[in-house]
Amino acid sequence: MSPRRRRATVLAAATVLCGTAAPVASATPSLGSATAASATAPAATVAAQPSKPSKLPDGLYGTADPKYDGVWRQSMALLALDGTGAVPAKKAVDWLAEQQCADGSFTAYRADTGKKCDPDSTPSDTNATALAVQALAAVGGRSDVIREAVEWLTSVQSKDGGWGSAPHAASDANSTSLVIGALHAVGKDPAKSTAQGGDSPYDALLSFQLTCGSKGIDEAPGQQGAFAYQPDKKGRLAPNDDATAAASLAALGEGALPEPLGKKGKDGKDGKDKPVEPLKCASGGDEKSGNGVPGGRKAAAGAGAAYLAGTLKKNGGHFSSVMSGAKEQPDFANTADAVVALAAGGHRKPAEFSLNWLAKNLDKWDKSKNDPAAISSLMLASRAAGGDPTELGGTDLLSRLNHTGPKPAKMPTDNAGSSSSDKKDDGTTIPVWAFILVGLAVGVGFGILLSGRRKRQQL
Repeated sequence: MSPRRRRATVLAAATVLCGTAAPVASATPSLGSATAASATAPAATVAAQPSKPSKLPDGLYGTADPKYDGVWRQSMALLALDGTGAVPAKKAVDWLAEQQCADGSFTAYRADTGKKCDPDSTPSDTNATALAVQALAAVGGRSDVIREAVEWLTSVQSKDGGWGSAPHAASDANSTSLVIGALHAVGKDPAKSTAQGGDSPYDALLSFQLTCGSKGIDEAPGQQGAFAYQPDKKGRLAPNDDATAAASLAALGEGALPEPLGKKGKDGKDGKDKPVEPLKCASGGDEKSGNGVPGGRKAAAGAGAAYLAGTLKKNGGHFSSVMSGAKEQPDFANTADAVVALAAGGHRKPAEFSLNWLAKNLDKWDKSKNDPAAISSLMLASRAAGGDPTELGGTDLLSRLNHTGPKPAKMPTDNAGSSSSDKKDDGTTIPVWAFILVGLAVGVGFGILLSGRRKRQQL
């Protein structure tokens, strides 16, 4: 078809559409909370999944009792969705925002948001509050809720600059890391959030790191650089994989959604790997013993990453956990967190090494099938390492997540590639400019018609 004929066809079709088209109301129906047994299950199988118990809110992700993790898993789901470019359903965001207490804090879960928060039955939870801030900041539109939550967090900061899991609790590496991520998410510099004693969150965070002179440290190579959850009663520190993953990320000033690998912004090395650098004392060097890591928090983050990478490599790509009365088993959740921390530091090779292990062993983790927090952690890990945040190893994680809660208002594929610069006019589509031209033509036509009518009336 010639260009002239194609344009004529477009204009003719557009004229018909302009004359007959009417606004169409869009709807975002909930997918429900069917549990996906498999990301590749046929539609009939998915439809047969059990629905969410009626006692649970419609906007909540997951079908398990939310008593201890409602806010946490909802926040993880919103973060994972935002990381894919999806827009969460309004009722999912509303559910999380409505969980906030009058003082600005969040609890693990409020079954009845019409009642005031009871500090005895539903105590304020620092971790839940910090992650909710990150999630709401990511999806946007809840500025008052975010502001009040941040104000509450800063009001309960400990004198050492850190945070515990609850107000007045002793600071720990995990809670402090989460709040650092929350402050970063709202555009605040964590270093400027100082406590009464003048210490910052980074001061508290680095106090949990095992360095060459840490009290009670095992001098076996490889433990230096790790972070402890908390010191014991004697002030001694013990390596903790979970705390190290969280603190290594927070020491970089990052939260749950760091810039993915492979994009500009990683020390100017687009897509390149940044080797991990263990502390010299951890490798038999002659660094003098002393508290702290020379080079500040970023060097501390690097030392933590070196511990993560070394431990993961020894285990074949994953962490291990030992439950009471059970055999040692892979720790999928903390492995995923470590991937995020390593990727945030620009350490591509160890991040991809462990991400590949997660992909190969995904089906061995029962929670990856229907637990929104678990699925979200995998999506965040894939995203951070520069992969597709919607899938891992061929498994459609986004589909699994969507089957646990409300369908997003907008999927990542909606309007994908709709930029005019990315599309070619093959004569089969009606571009926006056609409607504009038709509108102008119609306007001109009416103008000529009216002008002619006036002239005839004047004659």
